[in-house]
Amino acid sequence: MPEYGRSTVTRHPDGPADSPGFLLWRLTLDWQRAVTAALAPYDLTHVQFVLLACAWSMGERGEAPNQLGLARQAGTDVKMTSQVVRRLEAKGLLRREVDPADTRARSLRLTPAGTRLAGRAIDAVEAVDAEFFAGDGTAATRLLTRMLARRPVR
Repeated sequence: MPEYGRSTVTRHPDGPADSPGFLLWRLTLDWQRAVTAALAPYDLTHVQFVLLACAWSMGERGEAPNQLGLARQAGTDVKMTSQVVRRLEAKGLLRREVDPADTRARSLRLTPAGTRLAGRAIDAVEAVDAEFFAGDGTAATRLLTRMLARRPVR
């Protein structure tokens, strides 16, 4: 059995620094730190931002998603989405309305305050992305889109 600390523990000759998964992990941590810092002035966590931004985007397309639709759009767990939606509702950023097509269901709509905050927070995160990805944004988007397309839908 290989000893820990030696490059023989991994298939990658130069150790973790040569592993795409490890490199993705490091980049993700760096990017998340930058996004978290950018969202701090808006009192939003990263997941609150993602759900708020997805709800805003869906609303801009004329959709009024329910929690399941929002979770699918964001790629988040439905139960966790429910908890975050409650928090966003408590902050006055979105509201649940009876869905006219199904009175048991609730549609999610941003409040005016939620719409304003979503716009400012999206601008802040897009500024982080522009700096973080610098000249590689288009290539990174293509690569990530291809990789996501190969993954099973959850």
